[in-house]
Amino acid sequence: MTVTLAALVARFGGELVGDGARAVSQVAPLDRATPDEIGFVSQSKYFAQLAGTRAGAVILPPDARDATELPRILTPNPYLYFARVSALLNPPPRPPAGIHSAATVAPDAEIAADASIAAGAVVGSGAVIGARSVIGPNCTVGDGARIGADCLLHANVTVYHRCEVGDRAILHSGCVIGADGFGFAPNAGQWEKIPQIGRVVIGNDVEVGACTTIDRGALEDTVIEDGVKLDNLIQVAHNVTIGAHTAIAGCTGIAGSAKIGRHCMIGGAAMIFGHIEIADGTRISTNTLITKSLTKPGTYTSALPFSEHEVWQRNAVHMRNLDKLVGRVKELEKKLKELESKS
Repeated sequence: MTVTLAALVARFGGELVGDGARAVSQVAPLDRATPDEIGFVSQSKYFAQLAGTRAGAVILPPDARDATELPRILTPNPYLYFARVSALLNPPPRPPAGIHSAATVAPDAEIAADASIAAGAVVGSGAVIGARSVIGPNCTVGDGARIGADCLLHANVTVYHRCEVGDRAILHSGCVIGADGFGFAPNAGQWEKIPQIGRVVIGNDVEVGACTTIDRGALEDTVIEDGVKLDNLIQVAHNVTIGAHTAIAGCTGIAGSAKIGRHCMIGGAAMIFGHIEIADGTRISTNTLITKSLTKPGTYTSALPFSEHEVWQRNAVHMRNLDKLVGRVKELEKKLKELESKS
């Protein structure tokens, strides 16, 4: 599809400068854009790229009004505007409504007339699939599970029994919603399984990345609130709560019963201990280990920079002796104060 700049402004707002009849058919980075594509710049350090771009139009912040003669849309948040234009020009493919002949759907499942169930999908007894939702090839929606309206389950997604997914969710391939939490009771040197009888309850506008796993609760539910964005390969353990509009990058692990606040940002490969709480608006850097509750919002970092192996080994020895070193410093400070008091 193609769209004019005037139509974009009518749809998304912003201030149009230049030829509103200029039509674009795709988004692109400035250094590779062609005359039928639109690019964007959000930071002043990239304004110099405007001189050499072949883009047909650009999206800029208001203070860059005079940075180019190209047709342009001025907006306070060019990155967000660019994302919305990209979504308009690149709608996800929509399969036809209906149940494929190679799908298996329980007789008592409730499937909206305009939903799409692909080949190989299995929809269990009492499951509900909402309006306009797409259940991709080889997905499994368990007994009594509920999928809201306008959801997209890519191929090979598994939603276990009784779990619930809200409206407009996107679940990427290989993610598993509602597997058993890691619950075992020790018994004479062996492990006895504890039934995991809670559910996973996912709110509206949630996206779950490929091969991410969200375990069902042991007794109560695991809860993912509205607008949460989870990257690929994240482990969310049983009874975790993730607050609304929190974003978590890939390879993060969250242990059982942790409660993460709203509007948090957690970097990749972070590790969150169980049974702790993280305040709303907290930022956690990549590779950071969180071992206790964070009651005050802020940015928390614990990762050490890498070094050559021999240097790391020497530093590791020093770190093991830090407690002794602190004790010696305190003792010296104590003696220094005694000397000062005598003088």
